[in-house]
Amino acid sequence: MTETITPNNLSRRDFLKIAWAFLGGVAALETAGVFLAYLQPRLAEGEFGSVITAGLVDDFPPNSVTHIPNGRFYIVRIGDGGFLAVYHRCTHLGCTVPWDSTAQKFICPCHNSQFDQQGIVENPPAPRPLDLFALTIENGEVKVDTGNITQRQTYETAQVVYP
Repeated sequence: MTETITPNNLSRRDFLKIAWAFLGGVAALETAGVFLAYLQPRLAEGEFGSVITAGLVDDFPPNSVTHIPNGRFYIVRIGDGGFLAVYHRCTHLGCTVPWDSTAQKFICPCHNSQFDQQGIVENPPAPRPLDLFALTIENGEVKVDTGNITQRQTYETAQVVYP
């Protein structure tokens, strides 16, 4: 015969078992909540992974390449006034690719892949052009969404954003 617990015959031992089980469950839920919060990406405004305001349209003269270090990209303003946001990672092995202003190229220091101003491969071993970020122009400000990387196989004029 099993004994049912009612408020009238709840022993001290049974009460402590229930209390410790309840407190243990609360502690487990709190620990799980902290763990899940730790795994969530930290997306502060103006940091990589969020929308970054790179500057005003007039800050970027035609035929210029400007590095935005906190966003890990370059703002490329091509000769006709259009904009590209080029990710600074090489598509070969992921090295950071600097802009060489004297050669007017992106030159990878790891394996000498070279890219033109639009990020097109001029010298392999890079298999494809540099990746892009979505770029918008709102109220004269250039904004780049670094949360989504766009891989591309070729350069197309549709990738260029105009003010």
